[in-house]
Amino acid sequence: QVQLVESGGGLVQAGGSLRLSCVASGRALSISDVGWFRQAPGKEREFVARLNWYGGRLYYADSVKGRFTISMDNAKNTVYLQMNSLKPEDTAVYYCAAGAPGATQLRYWGQGTQVTVSS
Repeated sequence: QVQLVESGGGLVQAGGSLRLSCVASGRALSISDVGWFRQAPGKEREFVARLNWYGGRLYYADSVKGRFTISMDNAKNTVYLQMNSLKPEDTAVYYCAAGAPGATQLRYWGQGTQVTVSS
């Protein structure tokens, strides 16, 4: 059974920073593609960032490039999302996901953590 548990969300003022964490159990993230997604109220879930196991390539949504960084600590089986220069439009529930390397869709999802950015 694979479980992903996010933490680190909260309320922050615009321009501030947060670091989200996602701890995995039941699957080694070191041999997985991992990603972060978000869903704002009334909107569809959208892609934020992805780290591919093969080659360690990183991908970001245009809206977060230069502000967010995805990283992984293999020893802790944890993936992070460092979010800087936060904007009110970053307000959403953030989800981490993991799956097989190269998978089009990531199979395993966390329960989400709320990020609220005040103006």
